[in-house]
Amino acid sequence: MAACPFRRSIAAQGVWSQGHSDMDFSPWLARSVFRLLSRVLNLPPENLIKSISALPVSKKRPVADFQLFVGSVIENKSSDRSKPDLQLQTQRLAEKLKCDTVVSEISTGPGTVNFTINRELLAKTVLQQVFKDGSEYGIKSELFSTLPRRKIVIEFSSPNIAKKFHVGHLRSTIIGNFVANLKEALGHHVTRINYLGDWGMQFGLLGAGFEQFGNEDELKSNPLQHLFEVYVQVNKAAAEDENIRKLAQDFFRKLEARDEQILSMWQHFRDFSIEEYVRIYKRLGVHFDEYSGESFYQEKSQEVLKMLDAKGLLQKTIKGTRVVDLSEKRDLSLCSTVMRSDGTSLYITRDLAAAIDRMMKYNCDTMIYVTDKSQNAHFEQLFQILKLMGYQWAERCQHVSFGLVQGMKTRKGEVVFLEDVLNEARSRMLQNMAAAKTTKELENPLETAEKIGLAALIIQDFKGLLSSDYQFSWDRVLQSRGDTGVFLQYTHARLHSLEQICRDGQSTDINTACLQDPQAISVLQHLLSYDEVLYKSSEDLQPKHIVSYLLTLSHLAAVAHKTLPVKGSAPEQAQARLRLFQAARSVLANGMKLLGITPVSQM
Repeated sequence: MAACPFRRSIAAQGVWSQGHSDMDFSPWLARSVFRLLSRVLNLPPENLIKSISALPVSKKRPVADFQLFVGSVIENKSSDRSKPDLQLQTQRLAEKLKCDTVVSEISTGPGTVNFTINRELLAKTVLQQVFKDGSEYGIKSELFSTLPRRKIVIEFSSPNIAKKFHVGHLRSTIIGNFVANLKEALGHHVTRINYLGDWGMQFGLLGAGFEQFGNEDELKSNPLQHLFEVYVQVNKAAAEDENIRKLAQDFFRKLEARDEQILSMWQHFRDFSIEEYVRIYKRLGVHFDEYSGESFYQEKSQEVLKMLDAKGLLQKTIKGTRVVDLSEKRDLSLCSTVMRSDGTSLYITRDLAAAIDRMMKYNCDTMIYVTDKSQNAHFEQLFQILKLMGYQWAERCQHVSFGLVQGMKTRKGEVVFLEDVLNEARSRMLQNMAAAKTTKELENPLETAEKIGLAALIIQDFKGLLSSDYQFSWDRVLQSRGDTGVFLQYTHARLHSLEQICRDGQSTDINTACLQDPQAISVLQHLLSYDEVLYKSSEDLQPKHIVSYLLTLSHLAAVAHKTLPVKGSAPEQAQARLRLFQAARSVLANGMKLLGITPVSQM
């Protein structure tokens, strides 16, 4: 195979003579475009940052690298600006702009001016930037240069103790973990809180049920399974027997009164639960800085009630409950119940106490709650009551809601518990790997199958809008081709294997003239846009932008791997291509880790 063309010296073209050799390279490419436009439009370069974006890669034809939306920078002198006028202004602007050592071509589209970067310079700068920044590639972009560093509290997962980890808590756990990962990557100080459902009338039922149906030996051998069985039994009994319901109410009253024996039983249940949850979180690759719970705020919720009363916000209903009026006309047409008629607290009362306590403890800039969308009204009321109490920081509280997963079943039938789903994903992946001809002999196939199975679940969950419900399908989730987590893991493992095989031929000093093939340019262009994808996800906290980007990167890398072989190519060409694939794998791994996926190196 022919060697690459003679390597031209970039420095000889005067590119580095502008004093940018110590700056971030990929942002520097965009900055060169900003400077071109700044001179013509008479605008500061920083005003153009949000108006210029990298173009999506096209499978059909070569495209430019950056695009300016002209309508966003030209003064709107007439509110009735027609499309022909905008296109005329676009054409005039393009004619005033001149190519230089960085920009090799300028063209126009509908309302856009497009900039193509010198191809060797594109390869050199993107690759240097990826390896220079490592895990921070994309984050050092000028898009984030003015981002203030915040203190952020994120509450997520929040299962109910004394119950096995329900599959319904999977979405909150992986979405909350993603939001925390992203915020931390962007330099914010994040506190991850697991606010356990460890208080409330359900513990009255469970306590009364354990006294009726519980068994200490079974509790020790399989605590959460036994407590779940007790809870099912007592719920059925309570539906038919008024006395059971009264026993449950009495048990919870004693719990709120801190009865020593009742409290000891409750603590027993709580300790067993957390021990089980920590084991599940380890499988998911999730950790928390604090295990909190409603029980922490049982006494403080009484202080909240006194504060509400002192501010004239507490009203008594005919039934004896206490409510906060949230209606515009103050006619109780919309209100929130904050105390039962027997004086015991409710979920929202304890949430109010928790929010106030966290703000005092962490002095945070933002509090984020990750729960399903059925709780939208609850959080609207929570934030509204906090504002009525005079806490203006309630404006900085945010509810990240998500839809429901439908049709998630194992081979045994309907899924109830998360561990069943994780086991099923691992089991199915082990079967698929055993059946595949390309599977390598692995040191720990069980661990690899676990990581791939979890990646499959996460990508399936994150592909769409978080607020959307979606239909679950094992066959679709575990496909090795197509837009799946399995495909991402396969691509990463394949690129990692290529690096290991060609380890002796690795070099950091490569000839960028060897990366002018359309497939190589497509990968480089896609790497160039990673910062914009991170910015989108940081703005709306939707992981789908990153998922879509990584899937496209994997498809582009797969095409390049097929058409641009490393083995058997001339040494200079092989080194350049290997460096390109290393960069693709590095960015792929970075993105996967943000999503909560551990990349595998073999499969």
